[in-house]
Amino acid sequence: MLIKILRTYLGPYKKPIVLLVLLQLLQTCATLYLPSLNADIIDNGVVKGDTGYILEFGGVMIAVSVVQVLCNVGAVYYGARTASALGRDVRASVFDRVQSFSARELGRFGAPSLITRTTNDVQQVQMLVLMAFTLMVSAPIMCVGGVIMALGQDVPLSAVLLGVIPVLGIAVSLIVRRMRPLFRTMQTRLDTVNRVLREQITGNRVIRAFVRDDYEVKRFRAANTELTDVAVSTGRLMALMFPTVMTVVNLSSIAVVWFGAHRIDSGGMQIGALTAFLAYLMQIVMSVMMATFMFMMVPRAEVCAERIQEVLETESSVVPPVSPVRELTERGHLEIRDAEFRYPGAEEPVLRAVGLTARPGETTAIIGSTGSGKSTLLGLVARLFDATDGAVLVDGVDVRTLDPVLLARTVSLVPQKPYLFSGTVATNLRYGNPDATDEELWHALEVAQAKDFVAALEHGLDAPIAQGGTNVSGGQRQRLAIARTLVQRPEIYLFDDSFSALDYATDAALRGALARETSEATVVIVAQRVSTIRDADRILVLDEGRVVGSGSHHELMDGNETYREIVLSQLTEAEAA
Repeated sequence: MLIKILRTYLGPYKKPIVLLVLLQLLQTCATLYLPSLNADIIDNGVVKGDTGYILEFGGVMIAVSVVQVLCNVGAVYYGARTASALGRDVRASVFDRVQSFSARELGRFGAPSLITRTTNDVQQVQMLVLMAFTLMVSAPIMCVGGVIMALGQDVPLSAVLLGVIPVLGIAVSLIVRRMRPLFRTMQTRLDTVNRVLREQITGNRVIRAFVRDDYEVKRFRAANTELTDVAVSTGRLMALMFPTVMTVVNLSSIAVVWFGAHRIDSGGMQIGALTAFLAYLMQIVMSVMMATFMFMMVPRAEVCAERIQEVLETESSVVPPVSPVRELTERGHLEIRDAEFRYPGAEEPVLRAVGLTARPGETTAIIGSTGSGKSTLLGLVARLFDATDGAVLVDGVDVRTLDPVLLARTVSLVPQKPYLFSGTVATNLRYGNPDATDEELWHALEVAQAKDFVAALEHGLDAPIAQGGTNVSGGQRQRLAIARTLVQRPEIYLFDDSFSALDYATDAALRGALARETSEATVVIVAQRVSTIRDADRILVLDEGRVVGSGSHHELMDGNETYREIVLSQLTEAEAA
């Protein structure tokens, strides 16, 4: 998966990568040339006392060092830019894919895991690419070049390398092999910490209300300890790697000095050559250490790449039409024909053969017990998910063939738990209609019974709204969400229990103003409160995903036992009549 992601997202950056490799090649060649120059200065300048020779080749060494530094700076610059571009592109792809997900896919992954995959997982892959460009490209060149240059200094002494390199390779591979499953566990447990922390921050009021602080502290400590244990196990292996490599390096240096001293004593080797050989040995070992450092990052990056690719390869169950319908001839006509919705692998469907017809100028209400499928039914109209059987038609056109932009402009859903974005009151109200004027915003607020409390805020329309609307009450949040929908002015309004947090007086005033504002539109209301829907033109009664009744309030009171039970659980017989 890692190779697949790198091949896909590094493709557009071939020119910078080629330039980077050339710069790394020049930089490595310059690094390899320096020990030979140093050996030459020792043998022909220092030993013979030739100051001119020392100065001449010392100047060459300075020039080679300047070239090395400049090439290294250029390589790091292009490497950093390319790695950052890769991270940006992968994050954008993951974000675009998540945006296309339906509620089903979002529920499958979960918000904490998707956040971790978009941030931490992408960062791990990006860091691997950066280290590869700055270290790994030069490491094999340095290793092979070092061996060749070492052979050029003294062939018999190079036999030490035959024992050093295989030992290093075996030691590193054994450690890396054990690290990969630990990194996979680490990312999973990072998801868990993210999830627990997110729940505790979001549910802070509930935790305090039930005085469950100690329980939540223990819960977070358990998740944090599990992550720490895996991190410590990984850290032990990482800590073991460098002493292992350095032990091999130091033993090989001792061996080189020991055998090199005998070679010098016998006249088969010069002092400068031994100095250069030691330098090349260190360069070879350093290249192996750079590769080792890379190998430590590769297992975690592979795991992260698999998690990223899992998101990228997940197809949404709500697929945009290939040839979308971009224009509607009718206005505000909604029809649901024998709709069924079943979750994958579920024994029973959530909705079964549900039929509904809603026309402009009419208010259709849906009521039923908890879990009867009311919210799911509205979700089918807004294409939060698609019906597994039957059809949902807007103005005579199946929503699955409608252009998503046209559908969003025609149908607007106020969810059961409305969400406000960080910004201001105005930016939230203009979410569906960026060109709306301040007058239109105030009018929508007035209809939604939110004008008074917004006007009372210090900055009015420019008053700040926190993420999720946490700095306003539940009722205010619902009214702002309703006003946001009114600003958009769709042809079909879907209210999913959007009045539940309002008091009875505000509810009645809002419904009255809403009836006048949406007199030419189609309105579908899901509600638990009978007083909210009793005046609807048509009431649909759902029970266990089936339509068990349809008609006006009085018709259902007379002939539908399910509806009658719901009404009498809230009102007296006299109030119901």
